[in-house]
Amino acid sequence: MTSKSLLLLTAIPVGLLAGIGAYTFNYAEGLSYFSTDPKACVNCHIMNDEYDSWRKGPHHAVAVCVDCHLPHDLIGKYLAKASNGYHHSAAFTFQDFHEPILIKPRNAQILQENCLHCHGDFVRQIVQGAKTDADAVQCVHCHAGVGHGARR
Repeated sequence: MTSKSLLLLTAIPVGLLAGIGAYTFNYAEGLSYFSTDPKACVNCHIMNDEYDSWRKGPHHAVAVCVDCHLPHDLIGKYLAKASNGYHHSAAFTFQDFHEPILIKPRNAQILQENCLHCHGDFVRQIVQGAKTDADAVQCVHCHAGVGHGARR
């Protein structure tokens, strides 16, 4: 086999893979996920109820999705985005997800940390240990409707 044949044999699958990947990224509006625009969260129909209730909820004027659902440090934010993106892509590709969508334990921990980031001075005495204790008070236990409105 000549080097030209080997090069062609390698270039075709690499080109196909790159083309399919680029098409999928474009179709899924991949660049929108690098922004903080809440509309990126409704690229998938499953988030429409959460988006609509956030728009009508008390945090609409002061927080967007990433303020509550992602760490505030740059590296943690993009690691969480990458992890969530991978899991969301797999779940939506294989249609293997719960409806309504449920928050995973790691993301619930991020959410709790962000509640305390903004509201910690008001509730520090109530939620001491809320990040680590197994039986810790979680803000969303009492305030489940704050970010997305009442659950159905």
